[in-house]
Amino acid sequence: MSDKIGLFTGSFDPITNGHVDLIERASRLFDRLYVGIFYNPHKEGFFNIHAKKRIVLAALAHLENVEVITSHDELAVDVAKRLGVTALVRGLRNGQDLDYEASLHFFNKELAPDLETVFLLSQPAYQYISSSRMRELIAFQQDLSAYVPASVIEELEKKDE
Repeated sequence: MSDKIGLFTGSFDPITNGHVDLIERASRLFDRLYVGIFYNPHKEGFFNIHAKKRIVLAALAHLENVEVITSHDELAVDVAKRLGVTALVRGLRNGQDLDYEASLHFFNKELAPDLETVFLLSQPAYQYISSSRMRELIAFQQDLSAYVPASVIEELEKKDE
């Protein structure tokens, strides 16, 4: 029997406790889970790709079957094919996320018919936490420690130095 390999992608700018929860839950469903930090041309980045990778690696260090990768100028389905991924993993917080993800799912199926998509519902405690809200709180110098892993706070402190 072949390994079950998942790919959870995002811009993770910054990664939130909601992302970490989804990744922890997904890691229990797959033999191997790739977490792909992808460049999103529709989102303005706060952290550069190197900082994001440091932050995500630190936040997920406790997960033995998780590997963090980065990608730029590639579709998730192309990365998935290259890595032998059997399923894309996506998180859903609300109906807006579902609409957005349904559109992605349509095109992913067109491009890679054999690739499944697994949707995980956000825990209620994380339903309203998003990277864009975290960037807004950062801009107003608010405490994020309840919403993000410690590695985000540490990276923000480095930026302030």
